[in-house]
Formats: sequence, C-alpha cells, structure tokens
Amino acid sequence: MFSKILIANRGEIACRVIKTARKMGIQTVAVFSEADTDALHVQMADEAVFIGPAPAAESYLIADKIIAACKETGAEAVHPGYGFLSENADFCRRLQEEKITFIGPGIRAISAMGDKIESKKLASEAGVSTVPGYMGVIPTAEEAVKIAQEIGYPVMIKASAGGGGKGMRVAYNDQEAHEGFVSATNEAISSFADDRVFVEKFIEEPRHIEIQVLGDSHGHVIYLGERECSIQRRHQKVVEEAPSPFLDEKTRKAMGEEAVALAKAVDYQSAGTVEFIVDKDKNFYFLEMNTRLQVEHPVTELVTGVDLVEQMINVAAGRELEIAQDDVKLTGWAIENRIYAEDPLRNFLPSIGRLVRYRPPEENANVRVDTGVYEGAEISMFYDPMIAKLCTYGDTREEAIGHMRKALDEYYIRGIGHNISFVADVMNNQRFQEGRLTTNFIAEEYPDGFSGGQLRETSRRVITAVALAVHACEIGRQSRISGKIDDAAPAYGDEWVVSIEGDDELAMFKLSSSGLDVVLGNEHVAVETSWTPADPVFRGTVAGTDVCVEVDRAEDGYRLRYDGVDKVVYVRTPREAELAALMPEKVAPDTSKYLLCPMPGLIVSLSVAEGDEVKAGQALAVVEAMKMENILRAEKDAVVKKIYAEAGASLAVDDVIIEYE
Repeated sequence: MFSKILIANRGEIACRVIKTARKMGIQTVAVFSEADTDALHVQMADEAVFIGPAPAAESYLIADKIIAACKETGAEAVHPGYGFLSENADFCRRLQEEKITFIGPGIRAISAMGDKIESKKLASEAGVSTVPGYMGVIPTAEEAVKIAQEIGYPVMIKASAGGGGKGMRVAYNDQEAHEGFVSATNEAISSFADDRVFVEKFIEEPRHIEIQVLGDSHGHVIYLGERECSIQRRHQKVVEEAPSPFLDEKTRKAMGEEAVALAKAVDYQSAGTVEFIVDKDKNFYFLEMNTRLQVEHPVTELVTGVDLVEQMINVAAGRELEIAQDDVKLTGWAIENRIYAEDPLRNFLPSIGRLVRYRPPEENANVRVDTGVYEGAEISMFYDPMIAKLCTYGDTREEAIGHMRKALDEYYIRGIGHNISFVADVMNNQRFQEGRLTTNFIAEEYPDGFSGGQLRETSRRVITAVALAVHACEIGRQSRISGKIDDAAPAYGDEWVVSIEGDDELAMFKLSSSGLDVVLGNEHVAVETSWTPADPVFRGTVAGTDVCVEVDRAEDGYRLRYDGVDKVVYVRTPREAELAALMPEKVAPDTSKYLLCPMPGLIVSLSVAEGDEVKAGQALAVVEAMKMENILRAEKDAVVKKIYAEAGASLAVDDVIIEYE
C-alpha cells in the first residue's frame, strides 16, 4: 500500500480524497494555485505544493507541475479527482514513465472511453445501443449546421473531451447550431485544451441514468447500481439520487450488465461510470463513459456502504476487489443537491466573493456535507462555482427528501448568492416527489426562470409564528439593555400586524414558560424555542413540528428563509402598519438603455460597433465566467450609441457594456 499520495485537484473532491486517505493511514499532498493559497484542501493535507497562477491552464492542468510536486514530496501515487487531468491519457502516460501510480484506470481505458467520439464508436462495435449522430470531428460551424440538418433538429453539440456540462449546447435551428458550435468549441479549448466537437440527436423527454462500475487488475468488474441524474440545468447535474425512482430490477440488471461488458472491453481497472439516456419506455442508449470518480458518487456510497475512493486506492495498489456482484445490495435511498455559488433569481448567473458566514448543517447518519470551503473563504471566478454537495439518506425516498428539506433550511450562507432556495423548491415540487423526472424538468417546471420559492399556506404560518417569536425576543432584549425598566415586564403589546409580501395579518402572542402562544385569527399556534439573537438559525417547534428558519435583520424587519422561501417580514403595531402603508414605494432606475454585465466575468468578444443597428435577440457580446460562456443578446431593436468595454476586459456585476440611443 502507498505511504503517500498526491491529490491533483482542489476544492471538495480534494478534501474528500484526503478524508479517506487519512482513514487508511496514508499521508497526503495537496497542490494549489495562487487563488487557493488558503483553501481548505491545503489546510487538510499533510503537505502542500504551490503550482502556479490562478487560471487552471497555468496550474492544475500542467502535468509537469504535478509530476514535479510528486518528486519533491516523494508521493508514490496521484489521485486526480474529477475534471482537470482526471481523464487525460497523456498525463497518465507521463506518470507511468516516472514510475508514479495513477489512481484510476489504465491508459487504454482512458483513451478509448474518455474520448466521447471514440467511445461511441467502440460501444457501437460492441453491440451497445447508442444515440444516432455524427461521430466524426466537425471542422467548422457551417459543417455543423449541415450535419444538424441531416440528423434532424433538435441536436446536441458536444465537446469530445467534455464533461461537467462544459462544451455542450442544444440547438433547435440553424442559427442555434452555428452559435452552439462556436461556443462549445471555445469552452472545449478553455476547459479541456481540445477543440473537437461532435453532433448527435437530442432525445426529448429523456432520463439521465448512470451505472457505477468498479474493476480491478485481476479481471473482476462489478456494477454498484444506478444514479438518477435527470435534474439538470445547462446540461450540468443539480440533483442526483440513488437508486432511480424509475427503474425496475430487470432494467437495472440489463443496464448494469451492459456497463460491465463495456468496461471489460477496455480492461477497466478503477471506479468509473457508464452513462445512459433512458426513454419513457425504459429503452436505454449509451451516452458516454466517465473514466473517473463522479461528482455524485456519495449517493452510491450511502446506499451500498462502499467507499469508492478507498476501492480506487486499493485497486491502484494492485489489490483484488473484496466485493463480488452478489455482495452489492442497495439499501435505503440517498439524494444529493449541489450547492452552487450562483444567483437563481438572475438566471443562475455565477456569484463570486467571500463567504462572510458559512454554517452547513450538522453531519449525522442522515446528512453528509462534502465541501471544500469554510467561513471566510473566497469563491473564485477561476473555477467551478460549487460550494458543496449536500447529501441525505433515508430508509425510503420520502424520508431522504424530508431530511434534505430540513438540511437545506439549516444551511446558512451569507456574502454570496447561492441556489439553496431553488433546490429546496425542487424538493417541494410535487412532480419531483412523485419521481416523474426528465432532463427537461427544470425547463418545464420553471419556464420563465426561478422567481423564488412558492409561499405555501403551511410555510406562511411557520414564518409568521417565527417572526413573532423573534420580535418578542427582540423586545425583551431591548428592554433589558435600555436600563429604563426595573423589574417590569417588557411592553409587548396586545396586537401586532405581520406583513409578508405586502399582505397584513393581525396577530397576538402571549409568553409561555418555553416560548409563545401565538394567535393567528382563530388559531392558537404554540412556538417553543431556545433561540437567541446571536443564532443565525431559529430552531424550535411550531405547532409541534420541528422547524429550522434562517433569521437575518432587515431594515425595519426580519429576513426569514424557510422551506425554500426567502421573505422580508415586518412586525408592527397597528399604528405603525397604518403609517407604513402611506410610505411611497421606491422606483427602480431605468436601465433599458444599457446592456449591463450580468455577472463578474471576462469579455470574450463584442459583435457590434458604435452606430450599429441591432435587432431584438441579436447576439451582442460573449462573457465568460467560471469556465462557461454566456451570450448576451439585445432585448429590443436599438442603435448602439457607445461601447464601454472591450474584448479581454474583466467586468463586475452591472458594469455597463453598451449604451443605446
């Protein structure tokens, strides 16, 4: 067994590998760029080596620097995590030449299956059903349009070396195919240093279901069930679960055996994933094979009890699998939500900055948090915007969803935008709860984007009651601090007006030994808690139900977040409410004459000049942020009056790019 390994990655996956290595008694070496000097994985590792500037192309993607770090520290093996060099056959070959073990599959498997074009050819030759498409390399956007027309729209344009949603575009017409080819090619170069893309038929109403495989160097290959990964946005997975609520045992077995056969065809040795598209009739088609550890691997670990990182290390050390196919049992249900640094209310645009407050839910038998950040850490524009992977486990899918909803309520993040309210709303979605999923789920359930969680009546009651409890605590605290009241009860008053979204509700409350007795209309709601103003999360019971509600002070009120709903709540006396109703509303400034940068990012290109006439929907600029390209379009017909930015400029949110006449 290895005595020391180097993790050629960063963030949560580097921390994840370090945890298992530590459990196995193996020392670890972290590598880091300028942007990651104070990163969590650097703090957790036994040693750390600096490898260069912040851009991945100048640090984490440079094989020479990883090999030099191995030689400097005496690391015997490298775990690549996912992304970066994890599916780079040349990197694997270089390590082999230096007699450093690669904790992953062999060069042949990486070369054959890591390349999306070649893997489809191999799968087809092996008799595996594949999605119709053009497997050759496409040289130009014009050729991509021609091929798309021959296949028939809609089509998927994909980077051959792609993964993680990078270098992927769906096109429904010639214009989208042309633009999609250009963007997919640019993202492929930026993320993978490989500009090859291909086109295949986009199957509508599909499910994305993948099979986890595990092989060793002794000829053994098994499958560890499936993961449902259909909840996706921009072709990047957001919610994953194991097992799938759709598959029956017969289909699971057929998919698993096909995945194993494909893995054996390339002498696969390590953990890997065979991804399939599954239609409504349970017909499945090979999509691609990821020759690495998947982001969503924790849900498989939770339902099988198998530590996949430990298995990868054992296999790389030459050990034989101790698990046979008959030993694999799927027990219970696990769900993973990816917590991203993004603003769901602004079309999920990336959000960067400092994590001013960061309090994840407490881990236990039902809650797991894989993260690479901490309070005070920076979310950089140079890397993937993932903050953490929040996983929950239950005996049933319903229990796993329940644990997830509670854990999301407890997840306290301030300083940057995040998608917790969005994934919480997904957990509350009836279609999701019934397991009626497709990769179009988000587009169909949120056709106009996400505008905030739905305030259900049960949520309103909880938020109202908690707002009154928080206000009562605040009144008592102010009375004690003032020094003006001596041995007298605070002046709580008899009636209060609680305002949520401009709707006023008359309420009363009385103190009890453990909390409050809240009166809402004719309903008495008991609130019990030990909450104090220093706690960012209100924990207690409302009408006998355990609740966790995030609490922040807002101007003249409280900002409460619960069950995916984020609301400013005002608690006023009747007279204060009467006066507040007379206050004029603030009118937002008119920005219709400007094209503003919607996110912190780099201007890749501008396609107009001053004096040009533009039409609604016309592409004006391309902004890159966190390795993703975003095309900014004109919202109306206009004439360009002035251009304030140029290609190569770095802009902040709402910086002016173009002014119209």
